[in-house]
Amino acid sequence: MSGGQDQTRRRSLLPFAYSLQALVRGRLWLQVLVGMVLGVGTGLLIGPTTGLLSRETASVVGNWLAFPGHLFLALIQMIVIPLVFSSIIRGLCSSDDIDQLRRLGVRAVLFFVLTTAIAVTIGVALALFIRPGDYVDATNLGLASAIGAPAEAAGSGQARLLDLPAHVLTLLPSNPLSSMVESNMLQIVIFASIFGVALVVMQRDKARPVLDLLASLQEVCLTIVKWAMWLAPLAVFGLMARLTADTGPQALLGMLVYVATVLLGLGLMLGMLLVVARIYGGLPPRVFIGAAKDVMLLAFSTSSSAAVMPLSIKTAEGPLKVKKHISQFVIPLGATINMNGTALYQGVAAIFIAQVFGVEIGSAGLVLIVLTSVGASIGSPATPGVGIVILSTILVSIGVPASGIALIMGVDRLLDMSRTVINVCGDLVACIVLDRMDQTDTEVTDDPAEPSRAEAETT
Repeated sequence: MSGGQDQTRRRSLLPFAYSLQALVRGRLWLQVLVGMVLGVGTGLLIGPTTGLLSRETASVVGNWLAFPGHLFLALIQMIVIPLVFSSIIRGLCSSDDIDQLRRLGVRAVLFFVLTTAIAVTIGVALALFIRPGDYVDATNLGLASAIGAPAEAAGSGQARLLDLPAHVLTLLPSNPLSSMVESNMLQIVIFASIFGVALVVMQRDKARPVLDLLASLQEVCLTIVKWAMWLAPLAVFGLMARLTADTGPQALLGMLVYVATVLLGLGLMLGMLLVVARIYGGLPPRVFIGAAKDVMLLAFSTSSSAAVMPLSIKTAEGPLKVKKHISQFVIPLGATINMNGTALYQGVAAIFIAQVFGVEIGSAGLVLIVLTSVGASIGSPATPGVGIVILSTILVSIGVPASGIALIMGVDRLLDMSRTVINVCGDLVACIVLDRMDQTDTEVTDDPAEPSRAEAETT
């Protein structure tokens, strides 16, 4: 028995959580900030404004400087699918109660969808009120040709009501391996959930070899994550240097209002999450932030919810006192489908680009932005830079040229880091809320005034 416990301890997330926490204690976040500042300075130095290097030479130098950044992104993207797959299954198998899993899964999905919808609504409302696009002149950014260019029709790709059953069936992967190759995260989550529930209903001795294999797979993925973390400061430096060199200082200065709008929206969303944590968990904002500060700093440093997953689980089970079966199910699931910060950013970005290009968006278009942002955020990979890919889909759906994404590329790295903080905070607050609901269910079930099923049958 003790040998099995030792094996389980070795294959737990705790060693990796402590490793990630040590990186935070080692000021990884500060190294990333320094790398960002140095990257911007280097980009300005090698950019066309100084004349030190020709445009062709600057492009070559920028590509080499960005190489560590692309290597970092490749490492994270390489392991995100097996990490999420193994983590969701192991989280499901941490509870033996099927009814409890059903309640937990439904509640988690509803919470994630609701908070994501609120987040994108906040972003759209702020963008309409502040109008950051009015402060940017696209003609000075080399995008004048895109102004007035027709985009793909907004409704051309929309599913009709009659086609809805067929589209729902596509959520179930006919070939899970193909879904993994295509990075269809929603299908992967559904397959992992079905796989995990099947393991739960099986006899423990028959399911044990598969669970041990998944534990080893998870351990391998987390080891690669730990390696990737050491590249984070250099990655940020290189990516910022190249983007600044390509974009130029004028564009960055013109984007300050847009950046401020996104950060204000993220701040409001964080405030709402803190209120929810206070109401459901009895945690004052100071206590919650104190417990989650390492997670927030690591999320800011890496821009990846998946990379922060071990430390998030440790924080939920430790200072936040969330039950193990809830944290190990909700956080891996949240890393995949809970993108509050990303959805808010997409709402602001879509309205901002539409304002720059002079595209008027009616009430139907605003509703479409909210629905598309929520739908596209669910199942997106928990890796850096994925928000840009999702944004292109949203722009096409509302009739805005996707080329407008070039406007925000120069400042996306900072915003990517910031919105990841909100994503992981949303996961932790979801754990608090669902843990409180689970306690309420347990209290109702264990009410001494209510006779148990056995007592009722006896009487």
